Amino acid sequence: MEPDVSLISTVAAAFGVAMVLGFLAERVKIPSLVGYLLAGILIGPATPGFVADAHIASQLSEIGIMLLMFGVGLHFSPQDLWSVKKIAIPGALIQMGATTAAGLWVGWLWNWSLGGALILGLSLACASTVVLLKALETRGQLDTMNGRIAVGWLVVQDLVTVLALVLLPPLAGVLGDANGALADKPLWMTVGKTLLEVGAFIALMFVVGKRVLPWFLWQVAKTGSRELFTLAVIATAIGIAFGASKFFGVSIALGAFVAGVVMRESEYSHRAAEETLPLRDAFSVLFFVSIGMAVNPHILLDHPFKALLVVLIAIFGNLVAALVVVLALKYPLNTALSIAVSLGQIGEFSIILAGLGLSLGLLNSDGVSLILAAVLISISLNSFLFAAIEPLRRWVLRKSAVARRLELRQDPFAELPMSTDRKFLEGQVVLVGYGRVGRRIAQAMDARNIPYVVVEQNREVVEGLRKAGRAAVSGSASEPEVLIQAHIAQAAMLVVATPDSLHFRAMADTARTLNPDIEIILRSHSEDDTLLLTKEGIGTVFFGEEELAKGMSAHVEGRFSG
Repeated sequence: MEPDVSLISTVAAAFGVAMVLGFLAERVKIPSLVGYLLAGILIGPATPGFVADAHIASQLSEIGIMLLMFGVGLHFSPQDLWSVKKIAIPGALIQMGATTAAGLWVGWLWNWSLGGALILGLSLACASTVVLLKALETRGQLDTMNGRIAVGWLVVQDLVTVLALVLLPPLAGVLGDANGALADKPLWMTVGKTLLEVGAFIALMFVVGKRVLPWFLWQVAKTGSRELFTLAVIATAIGIAFGASKFFGVSIALGAFVAGVVMRESEYSHRAAEETLPLRDAFSVLFFVSIGMAVNPHILLDHPFKALLVVLIAIFGNLVAALVVVLALKYPLNTALSIAVSLGQIGEFSIILAGLGLSLGLLNSDGVSLILAAVLISISLNSFLFAAIEPLRRWVLRKSAVARRLELRQDPFAELPMSTDRKFLEGQVVLVGYGRVGRRIAQAMDARNIPYVVVEQNREVVEGLRKAGRAAVSGSASEPEVLIQAHIAQAAMLVVATPDSLHFRAMADTARTLNPDIEIILRSHSEDDTLLLTKEGIGTVFFGEEELAKGMSAHVEGRFSG
């Protein structure tokens, strides 16, 4: 009797084909996620040739969901959200509401159940965190104000989607699943029971887990075994996810997410993220491949207009909704375009929602295929939309007076108030950026009574600084009018505490034009940038790793000099 090797053949085929198509996707400048989904289609039942075991792939994908959501929890940052809460929270809720409403309307037109239409709308409303972070990082925009707003916006989307993942299973009967098992229960009872179970689980994790997990990881770390530490993290993530599902009726996705959030509080969170990354990546690939296996590519031929409408909502529905919201909140056109394009795609949460809808009987295979077609196409086109932002902005500004007014919106914090103390406006330091580095520089200047004006793109930070009696202006220091408002012409020094190498030259040119004798200090994030900036003589450059090495070396030398 020959052994059953369907598990091995499925994993081998999934990894092998995903590797090839993921590599090809990266070569043509689209996310590898697209290649993984295509790999699933290729080894799935909808295409000729080898067909992998869908049941095994589905079970492996459950592990992928756990580890994917665990990773999201590990990187969940309340600080990212809090720093841009006034735009990210209302913006994300309005944008998701508008896109979900569009999905509900389309589902109603197609005579879908309320649950199917709701899942369609939610799936089309949540952008891919993986795709967004990669796009921002590739373009050097992750640490910019636009990047921080986009990330905060996605944090809100993630929280709303996690809540949907929690509530959909118990509400499946009310929303019209195939069995209707829960349809006879009152809605308030179903929701109340679910929220109580979720609340009990989260309370247990944050009261007990926050104390037990750090202690447990410390005990494992003391063994010095790297593989044992990795095993401990993975076992904790999967164990908590399974326990949440088994004893609290909570979805494994939420269980894994909460496990990641709690583990983030540990001092070993960075090591946990680093050590488990290869395994998380591997099982995430299996998850995307298994979803691809459920796709029927013939949906594009059988229902081309349905597919086109879903794709248009996924891309332009989110894009237009975000654009309108950001402009309504009186942010400039450049910020609105950047954030809108960032959200003009859908990804992993859409796939998880579609898979959940299929398992609950709220979506049929055609509905899943439509959502996955939107994922594939929107992600593939997103990089081209990013590339079109600047040409589009220039064209619109050239053609439209309205756009020019939008680009130059009057920011209430863009000008220093007339009551600003004169000591801040002559011989001062102009400090660009009030993040981790900028805040420490400001504290040092406060201790020595050195006057300074902060230039920061985050309006909420500027508002807080002004309430504390400090001089601060809102805007990008690459714009001459912003540095003029900071009285750069009378400043003794320009200190750029943000690693924004793309705009260093523009800042320096404005500063030296208005103040030829000004001293300029720049912060660099990479050795290559440090060498280039030093060679060009723009100013004195400080490279983080080099300064850290100097500080540690000085400490060692001081210890042995006596």
